Amino acid sequence: MEKIVLGIDPGIATTGFGVVRIEPSGKVSFVDCGQIRTNKQNSISQRLAIIVESLRQLIEKYHPELVGIESLFFARNISTAMVVAEARGAILSVLAEYNLPVVEHTPLQVKQSLTGYGKADKQQVLKMIKSILHIEALPGPDDISDALAIAVCTAFHKQVSTQVLK
Repeated sequence: MEKIVLGIDPGIATTGFGVVRIEPSGKVSFVDCGQIRTNKQNSISQRLAIIVESLRQLIEKYHPELVGIESLFFARNISTAMVVAEARGAILSVLAEYNLPVVEHTPLQVKQSLTGYGKADKQQVLKMIKSILHIEALPGPDDISDALAIAVCTAFHKQVSTQVLK
């Protein structure tokens, strides 16, 4: 039976999402990707509400069985890190509402999973996403490609977890 995995790259201005399918054969295939965009003219609470409602719509549309999300890492700009943490908290709250299992990945873990090298550059990761998902065009802005990378990494994690549990 196939399984749907949702990958999320959290942000307040744009939250990237990637949706992949784990085929019964174990192959990971592309389903969809995109962004949840918010307007900087809106208040933080309004922007968070947009992220929450958009994420609910994605969950209702795709019915993921597992969600991967990027772990928060410390940035130099503390105010940016704070609003990303707020967006991440809102996202985790929605995932809890739907009782979805969540796997967190650091950027290093995602790179390691996809390329075998934790310090791989963006182009190496994009090349692997394209190859693994058999897609012609590389996914758009960084938050979208990052979300797809997180989804693929999570799918790999799911396959390993499933094999260990058998």
